[in-house]
This record gives sequence, C-alpha cells and structure tokens, in this order.
Amino acid sequence: MAEQLDCIVIGAGVIGLAVARELALAGREVVVLEAAGAIGTETSSRNSEVIHAGIYYPPGSAKAELCVNGKSLLYRYCEEHGVAHRRCGKLIVATNAAQAATLQKILSQAAANGVHDLRLLGAAEAIAMEPELRCVAALHSPSTGIIDSHGLMLAYLGEAEDRGAMLALHSPVTGGTIQSGGVMLDVGGAEPMRIVARTVVNSAGLMAQRVAAGVHGFPSDKIPPCHYAKGNYYGLSGRSPFSHLIYPVPEAAGLGVHLTLDLAGQARFGPDVEWIAEIDYDVDLRRADGFYRAIREYWPGLRDGQLAPGYAGIRPKLGGPDQPAGDFLIQGPREHGIAGLVNLFGIESPGLTASLALAALVARRAVEN
Repeated sequence: MAEQLDCIVIGAGVIGLAVARELALAGREVVVLEAAGAIGTETSSRNSEVIHAGIYYPPGSAKAELCVNGKSLLYRYCEEHGVAHRRCGKLIVATNAAQAATLQKILSQAAANGVHDLRLLGAAEAIAMEPELRCVAALHSPSTGIIDSHGLMLAYLGEAEDRGAMLALHSPVTGGTIQSGGVMLDVGGAEPMRIVARTVVNSAGLMAQRVAAGVHGFPSDKIPPCHYAKGNYYGLSGRSPFSHLIYPVPEAAGLGVHLTLDLAGQARFGPDVEWIAEIDYDVDLRRADGFYRAIREYWPGLRDGQLAPGYAGIRPKLGGPDQPAGDFLIQGPREHGIAGLVNLFGIESPGLTASLALAALVARRAVEN
C-alpha cells in the first residue's frame, strides 16, 4: 500500500530546498527526497557562489526575470536570516578594442533586463579600482555579490522544517507512475517504499531528465535533452590582489574564466567549459595552461605555480556545444497536461541567485490545472 502525501520535492539542492520552504510556508505538507547523504552535494555546492546582477541573459527570458527579481529577494533574505554574504561588486573587463565594443552591448542588454546600476569605465578608472588589472575598458556592476551557499541552503531547510517539512536523505526516486489525483513514486534506499503525492516537484538537477523518464505515463516528447558542461576551478595560492570579482567578456557556453572571491577573501578562478558525457568531478589538471593564458589576459602579474587545482561543477544545459544557451524550463501542467507535476529542467546559473523567485513561481505552477 502506497503512503499518501501532499507534496514531494525531489532533490535537496538550493532550488529544491527553496521550493520546499515556499510550499511549507503556504501550509502544504512537504517531504524532500534526496538521493545523496547530505543536502546540496552537486551543482548547488560546486559553483562560484556569486549573487548575479542579471546582466547577460536575453531580455524577457526566465533567467533574466527570475535573476533580477531573485537578486533583490536574496539580499533581503540574507540580511533578515543572517546568511553570510557580501555585495562586493564586479568588473567585466575588455582587454582589446573588439571586446570594448561588446561592453556597450552588455550595458544595453542589462538595461533591457532592468539592471540600471552598471557604469562604463575607462582603463584608468578601472585600474585605479584594481591596480593589478590590465584592460582597455570595463563595466562596474555594484550589485553583484558573493554568498555562503551552504549557509543559504541550511536557512531554507530550517525554515521549511520549522513549518513541518521533512527531509529524507539516501532516498533516490527510482521510478513512478502517473495516476488520477497524483503521482506514485518508487523510492529506493535502505527501506524502499511507494509514495503517492498530490504535488510533485522534480528538482533533481543533473538527474531531472532521468527522473522524468522513469515516470511511467509521462510523455517522453516533453523531456528535453540534457548536456553536461563541466567547469573546472583553480584556487590562487597567497593573498588575492583584487577586492572585486573580475569577469572577462563572456564566451560561448559560459562567462569565461573569471576571478571570484570567497567570504574569507581567497581568490578562485573558473569555471572553464568542458563538455562531458558522464558525471565526473575530477579537476582536469591538463587544463591548467589554459587557465594561466586566460587569466593573464586581464592579470598579467599572475606567476607560474600560483594556481592549484580546486574543484569542479557540472551545469545541466539544455543546449549542447555550438548551440544557443537554453533558458530555464519550468514545465507545469499547462505544458504536459499532468496535474500537480512540475519539472525543472536546465536549472543552472543563475539558479542560486534566482532561487527565491523561482520557488515562488514553482509554487504557483504546481496548483495550475
């Protein structure tokens, strides 16, 4: 006999936990199923921990709108709940004339997204802010920041649990069936069980397509492809000479090898873009030369031997190499015809920044007919 529940959230990353909090605050009974033995072990903890301003995304896209709205919500949330963060700002730097022309396009796109605080700087002004920098022009984004992503996830989980939500670790979803009035899920682990839930949110990140494909009766033509874009990170030995985040002009599939800071002031570089077929978190040591070349474009003072392998993360992209970057795909009953089921596909950056806004949207979509 399957246990009857109100809401199941699949995946305890930052998005799943934000959704669980949102549903619990609305008075719903919520259980979060997580395959791993801890929260946020994949994409949510293997990223740059940046609060994005909402600059790069196509105007009108879900990424643009949810990032800009989510940024404001997230800063307020961090202040009210004591989540460590810092509004340090960033510089998007052009190292040649062609890139300098691109900065103007980025400025216009940011304005179209509702980001109006960017300022175009000449080389002298940018270098006055960051003396180690090499550039011909830069954009200053004062509303970009950094955050303790694990602290944020703990805050989301704590609020959800305070409202009665439950977290089940070591509980992979192994399959399911669409039923009238709900979705039946098969849950593995030490004590396998079957659960029927009125509302199911598939927030499984890298595994979201696999989870959807395992639900019998879900239309397969509604499951988009998933492409894994691995990003390697390298850490800087010694003190960082920069107080702002430093981003090159964006490249295909990512934002280039940028310099970010953690809350202790340590610098790290990444991610690069490495397309992979299977999940693999080993840092590819052969890519170090490419890091040195990319970083020295804007920081020529980087010395040999200053970079050390850090960690790797994987972005679940809906478009592959040489394809346009896909938008977030928030797929509810209007798209697939199944009441109470919401699939979240392609939730990569700026997912962390957008998490509160995205969770509010998911909660609305979950009750659509």
